[in-house]
Amino acid sequence: MGKIFDVMEIMKLLPHRYPFILVDRIIEFVKGEKIIALKNVTINEPFFMGHFPGTPIMPGVLIVEAMAQAGGILYLASNQEERPGELVYFMGMDKVKFRKPVIPGDQLIFEIKIINIRLKAVKMAGIATVDGILVAEAELMAAFGEKP
Repeated sequence: MGKIFDVMEIMKLLPHRYPFILVDRIIEFVKGEKIIALKNVTINEPFFMGHFPGTPIMPGVLIVEAMAQAGGILYLASNQEERPGELVYFMGMDKVKFRKPVIPGDQLIFEIKIINIRLKAVKMAGIATVDGILVAEAELMAAFGEKP
């Protein structure tokens, strides 16, 4: 099953902070292969004030961003000993599909797998589910390197 990370350990890896950190916990981690992450979606999320009043729906771009953050954790946790201090920069997405709306009270589960790693970039495939039902999927690309 691999190491489990809480939000404090996640914040040691990612530069994101409230309100933009979108991963609450890592529930499965296989170094260099895959990660399963969790996001508890609550009515207190700041984006629900405007998206949409009376019918709160989590924006799809934030679901993809959460997948990218989980992917960043996968890469960084897999390489922190060999490449400490690196950052991961989200650089692209392909094959993005949104299947069902995500609403307050949902628990999003992200499964991200590495497809391939090149000299300065990584490509990953991700899915997001709620109660075992697919809500979104995407292929994500990220560059990695030192802090500017």
